[in-house]
Amino acid sequence: MLREASRFFEELKGKKIAVVGMGVSHFDLIRLLIGKGLDVIVCDKRTEEQLLQSYAENYRALSALGAEFSLGEGYTAAFREADIIFRTPGMNYFTPELAEARKNGRVVTSEMEVFFDLCPCKIYAVTGSDGKTTTTTLISEFLKAEGKTVHLGGNIGKALLPAIESIRPEDAAVVELSSFQLISMRQSPDVAVVTNVAPNHLDVHKTMEEYISAKKNLFLHQNAFSRTVLNLDNDITRGFAPEVRGELSCFSRTQRVCNGAYLREDGTLIRVVQGEEQEIIHKDDIKLPGMHNVENYLTAISAVSDEVSAETIRKVAMEFGGVEHRIELVRTLDGVRYYNDSIATSPTRTIAGLKAFDQKLIVIAGGYDKKIPYEPLAPYINERVKVLVLLGATAPKIEKAVTEDPSYRPEELTILHAGTLEEAVEKAREAAKAGDVVTLSPASASFDLYLNFEQRGQHFKRIVHALQ
Repeated sequence: MLREASRFFEELKGKKIAVVGMGVSHFDLIRLLIGKGLDVIVCDKRTEEQLLQSYAENYRALSALGAEFSLGEGYTAAFREADIIFRTPGMNYFTPELAEARKNGRVVTSEMEVFFDLCPCKIYAVTGSDGKTTTTTLISEFLKAEGKTVHLGGNIGKALLPAIESIRPEDAAVVELSSFQLISMRQSPDVAVVTNVAPNHLDVHKTMEEYISAKKNLFLHQNAFSRTVLNLDNDITRGFAPEVRGELSCFSRTQRVCNGAYLREDGTLIRVVQGEEQEIIHKDDIKLPGMHNVENYLTAISAVSDEVSAETIRKVAMEFGGVEHRIELVRTLDGVRYYNDSIATSPTRTIAGLKAFDQKLIVIAGGYDKKIPYEPLAPYINERVKVLVLLGATAPKIEKAVTEDPSYRPEELTILHAGTLEEAVEKAREAAKAGDVVTLSPASASFDLYLNFEQRGQHFKRIVHALQ
């Protein structure tokens, strides 16, 4: 039920609010709540010493504002005295501590759930196993180029609830949502976009079925006046179609669609609105490299339907250079191009990155183990990679999948191991010659060595820029 933000914050007066996590997405939320005169306790599993190492400025700022803290191993003890708990997306909704809180009558919510409840403008929301961030950004770029005031956030890195009172009904909100955010959501956006679904985050979700169910929450609560965009080339998302309540819009690289966008055989992106076809742009004129980015454009075009002109889409496609950490050209040194594809936290994402180039690559891969299979990645590595530098917890799993695949040819693929990212870059550099491409495309999460993929990508870029 839509409520005015001012009334919502007034209703929170006199209640104890626990906010889990003091990271990027919750810092502004905590400041907002304190600024409204609310009683806030910050719950974080990190100790004070650890917060002073990583978030010293934020920790001191919140302390000065009067926030209470519940830190370290027993940080969830504060749930017992809280009336409302804002969980972080990284905290599993089904943890015993949250289950106990709900059982005892506590309100368990999230920044994004409340934002959806209060947002006065049209919401475009994107989820999927791969392509979420680029697609979300493209939708935002389309709408901005068309003259809209756009509020971009969610899993893409910015909390939107702190800006809720400045959002006007004529604006647009474009958000990226992960399965962790969606698992407890019971409100859907005006436009719901599912890029694709493949095995991911099975270290957190109990089963693949739970993961799929979380993704479906994006559109299951829509009304008849909404729009859902589905990938016709993905078996799982294609199967969602019968459950769509509003307008169904599809995209495909392989076949025509009745409503949405598709790639014609001659390489032209075609927009289809209620059966009427319109040529948009040839794939070779898109600045972003790779067929997966063609797919991202088809997705974004379907999301905005006829709300954005073909001229605007063409302008964005020819000028937009991409999002950081997504096949981002870092540097050319001695004729070797170094790319940062740290966003590639899954095999399917790495496969897309490998397909973006028309030559064999030198690839740095490996990281935290999300308990997902690497066998689907193996034939692509054997076909498209000439030197594979592995590190992190998943290194043995990736190597096993690659070497046991029937396509493996040891004389055509060199596999190296490194203990650190610095060592991995050095080994890649030693193996490279002029004309080669070195790409960080981990096929794994970053949590074994870094807080997130952004931090990993930034470290990679510093290492590459330091090369002499």
